[in-house]
Amino acid sequence: MNIVSEAQVLSILRKYNPWWISKEEIKKLSKPQKRLAFYEALKTMCHESIRRFAVLSGARRVGKTTIMYQMIEALIEKGIPSRNIVYITLDNPIIKLVSVEEVISIYESVYPIEGKKYIFLDEIQYTDNWELWTKVLYDSRPDIRLTATGSASPVIERGAAESGTGRWSVLKVPTMSFYEYCQILQLSSLPQLPDKLNLTGLINLNSIELGNIMVGFEPLRQHFNRYLTIGGFPELVLSTDDIYAQRMLREDVVDKVIKRDIMTLFNIRSPLLMEKLFLYLCIKSSEIFSITTAARELENTSIPTIEGYIDALDKSNLIYQAKPLNIGGKAALKGKPKIYVADAAIRSAVLMTDDGLTDEKELGVIVETAVYKHLVSFYQSSPARLGYYRKAKDNQKEVDAVIELPQGKILCEVKYRTNSHIPQSDAIVELCNDPNAGVTNAFLLTKQLDDIGITKHNTAVPIFRIPTIAFLYILGKLEADGLNGKM
Repeated sequence: MNIVSEAQVLSILRKYNPWWISKEEIKKLSKPQKRLAFYEALKTMCHESIRRFAVLSGARRVGKTTIMYQMIEALIEKGIPSRNIVYITLDNPIIKLVSVEEVISIYESVYPIEGKKYIFLDEIQYTDNWELWTKVLYDSRPDIRLTATGSASPVIERGAAESGTGRWSVLKVPTMSFYEYCQILQLSSLPQLPDKLNLTGLINLNSIELGNIMVGFEPLRQHFNRYLTIGGFPELVLSTDDIYAQRMLREDVVDKVIKRDIMTLFNIRSPLLMEKLFLYLCIKSSEIFSITTAARELENTSIPTIEGYIDALDKSNLIYQAKPLNIGGKAALKGKPKIYVADAAIRSAVLMTDDGLTDEKELGVIVETAVYKHLVSFYQSSPARLGYYRKAKDNQKEVDAVIELPQGKILCEVKYRTNSHIPQSDAIVELCNDPNAGVTNAFLLTKQLDDIGITKHNTAVPIFRIPTIAFLYILGKLEADGLNGKM
């Protein structure tokens, strides 16, 4: 270690681990509102009989570091000696010049403590061969419990797989759901929902019961509009300056990811082309994506280059790809995904739009993006396949989101507009009347709070109209309650 001295490393460690001096310092870094990933990660790290290293994977600013601080606070409150806990940010320029093994060795030489050691590594993808030395660490040091974060999830997941089955548990951290948004703001007026209420059970309630539930969402309408603008990034949600928050979103989440993370991790040759492609995807968000068309419109770039750049954006948690799914005997449009930006607010920030909430078409794109993001998060740990349907021979007929489960399919169509009526010829109506389609539930997501109940279409599977704000809130609550994948 010729470039960096032990004294420099120790100085960095003491700066990032103030609880070594005073336990109360952790309270300045932690936050009171906890996300589902906090409980899962803490359980993984502290499990008495099943030892696993945990990795929190998600985009920048979704709160991964805050979850680590909350875990550290919880460990200290449980009586773990504060010097048994070390946080190391691998994105620090000094730490980058030293191997993680050396950093841990220096820490242990200064604090020769007994018992289990709890190590937290932030942005693990920035250290070389991390999957190899963590494998050695896991196998040779049973006294160490470890949690790490990473912004490029498949890079982390691939490394976790390569380091050996049974050593890592990968926990994905998406942007906050609308329910979590309401919780982190500690809103005083929240809907009073019946116990054990789920979305598929709403169809069994009468109009009076449904109306009473919807009344509780009235105070949340202004918050829902802000959520669509600011998105699910905790620090920005708590900001009092929305314009500045959008600027921070554009600079920190997009610029740093595209101009630094992706360039470093995926060997991107043309940063300018990557920026143009992401802007192109923001414009085309929720539309069916043609790589051939994109390659032609983006300076006649080669198709393999566009494919590689799309893959990098996907792996960096900036976009979702919805693949076409067949339903029953009805073939879907082949090969062309729909692209969604990972959070509707990212799209608005990049395009710098100020009419998102007033232009009905633009608002429809924003809401559909938010719906798909919620569905991805809700079903990510389940056996479900998530995609869309567009009829191969009549590609005007489409269903925005299809959840394919072992027991059947759930359809979701977004009609966030004043008049949510759909004709009898609509794809969702056709599929709900097809005995071979395997549809078990169908939702039409509407705008108005009184636009709720079964549609007038005479279908074998009823199509249930539900205001989007209620759909997303209840979906987020189910997820927060640990009922992922059980709509």
